[in-house]
Amino acid sequence: MDKRVEHNGVSSHSFMMPPPQRAAVMPQPRVMLVVTGDDFGYCPRRNQGIVDCFQAGGISNVSLLVNACAAKEAADLAKRHNIPIGLHANLSEGIPVCQQASTLTTQRGFFHGKMGFRQALERGQLSMKQVELELRAQVGLFRELTGHLPHHMDGHQHVHVLPGVREVFAQVLSDLRIPFTRVPVEPGQHSCPALPAHLQRFYAQVEKDALDSIPVFTRYGIRWPDVYLGLTTMGRNMSVPNLQRALGHALAAEPSSASTSGGAWGPNQPVVTAELMVHPGYPSGPQEGGCGEGPDDFSRSADRQHELSVLRDPALLALYSRERVQLCAFKDI
Repeated sequence: MDKRVEHNGVSSHSFMMPPPQRAAVMPQPRVMLVVTGDDFGYCPRRNQGIVDCFQAGGISNVSLLVNACAAKEAADLAKRHNIPIGLHANLSEGIPVCQQASTLTTQRGFFHGKMGFRQALERGQLSMKQVELELRAQVGLFRELTGHLPHHMDGHQHVHVLPGVREVFAQVLSDLRIPFTRVPVEPGQHSCPALPAHLQRFYAQVEKDALDSIPVFTRYGIRWPDVYLGLTTMGRNMSVPNLQRALGHALAAEPSSASTSGGAWGPNQPVVTAELMVHPGYPSGPQEGGCGEGPDDFSRSADRQHELSVLRDPALLALYSRERVQLCAFKDI
């Protein structure tokens, strides 16, 4: 018999009413991935590229260079778009924030540079007290620009894991209760054929310094994700297949002693926490950007925009979904 139900003058078949639907349950992630856009504040075009990347779901976190020429604009953009932001502590490029930084600078008043800083450190020419004062001054400026302390703090050009510097760095983080840092030890780095010999040598030294930093950071209660990625996928080396390879290494990794992992996604299969370091943006103009000395070659190249394009590629976002990778900020792990 055809039963009809009248409701507000509209007739319907009672047997055609759909059953109540259960809410879909999202699968537990296998990887909690912090994708950090470094060098925020470097120039207006970098800032815009990073914001575009965040809005497209390509990054989930940024690291601010407070001594860069567009740092205030970057901090304002982070507030406006609710972008999780930390401090990219800089001891190697541009002009220091602290006045008392004489051993950290050349006669022209600029930091010694990526390799110059390391050479001066090896020669014993750098005052660790001045390193501490500069780090604290940069945290202070970060707070002034953003209105809060950084939730994470890493080192521009990986200076924070260098001998001597790492102890000062850890002390500052501990004193200010900044909970997270970066430990740049990338699984699979040594088997990556795309890296030229000079980068292989530099990254091998970065890895050694980072490994030597682990007991120091552990002693001070500093935390970091289980896995670090990004050295083998910088610039033109970034592609969806290369990122897939890097994620494969992350999935195979075991949580370290300073693990941020909490839950589990299956029997004996913990959620892996990871950070992917990236440098998206639009190329800087010839005299636009930098930390007081103008933009570097990497900033003016097409590599930044290439990274931006890959990070927004629907194929990469589909890969994250397929592999159950959830993008997040440090505060989420």
